Amino acid sequence: MSRIGRLPFTVPSGVTVSVTDNEVVVKGPKGELKQDYNPLVAISVEDGVGTVTRKNESKAAKSFHGLYRRLIENMIVGVSNGYAIGLQINGVGYRAEVKGNIVTLNLGFSNQVEYVVREGVEVAAEGPNKLVVKGIDKAKVGQVAAEIRSIRPPEPYKGKGVKYETETIRRKVGKSGVK
Repeated sequence: MSRIGRLPFTVPSGVTVSVTDNEVVVKGPKGELKQDYNPLVAISVEDGVGTVTRKNESKAAKSFHGLYRRLIENMIVGVSNGYAIGLQINGVGYRAEVKGNIVTLNLGFSNQVEYVVREGVEVAAEGPNKLVVKGIDKAKVGQVAAEIRSIRPPEPYKGKGVKYETETIRRKVGKSGVK
């Protein structure tokens, strides 16, 4: 049995989870999220506690069991607290600026790079060298942060580039002079 799938999920006060034939809708103070689910699993919510069970023991049903339980839990956390990922910009002259839904990045290229932020995600600049990506959908927040990081990933010699706040860069030793 799936270790994650068999755990019940709790629904905090202020959050409602409604299940229809093939869709789960989670509403909370920060917004609303929807997720389609496979009919190989059954989702039920009673008295603030929800469970995900599988209808048979096929390999696909076992795979979806833990997946949908975790997705629903992520949706509940998103509509109640939200998600945020911090990005740090390292390098001489490297900086970021946010205007509306456009992030302008100076990352050592000959031109500035403009990144258009997708709907449902918000990017804020906390100083010229720090960005915070916020939203209620964990997948979208992670995807936007990964796309911004991929414009100039950190390099191992000087650590220049865009990195996650929690990321540690493995540094390499440069060339040593030959005598």
